[in-house]
Amino acid sequence: MSDFGEPLERVNRIPGVRGSMVVAAEDGLVVEADLMIGVPGPAVAALVASLFRRARRSVAAADFGSAAFVQVEGESGYLFAAAPPEMGDLLLVVIAERWVNVGLLRLEAARIAGTLA
Repeated sequence: MSDFGEPLERVNRIPGVRGSMVVAAEDGLVVEADLMIGVPGPAVAALVASLFRRARRSVAAADFGSAAFVQVEGESGYLFAAAPPEMGDLLLVVIAERWVNVGLLRLEAARIAGTLA
């Protein structure tokens, strides 16, 4: 198991989480993934990395510093991306059901992202 395996397992224990990945922010390549069957990891990774890059540029243009967390809410669930500065060019991406406890997930994602640095 890589350095990312245990933290990904931890976030996946949260009820409603369908999977998590460590993704390269610049190109959307999956570094490591722990996903439920049927979750299209590479496609989600590329999409979230692209969204995060745009969010990063928008936050910088608004002079708000650097983007650290992006949350996208859809009809069927959520996509989350956490990128604390300690992780460099890596994102922690989480795919979750609509009924997930968002507060708990954000807290755990922040903790885990800090340990991945």
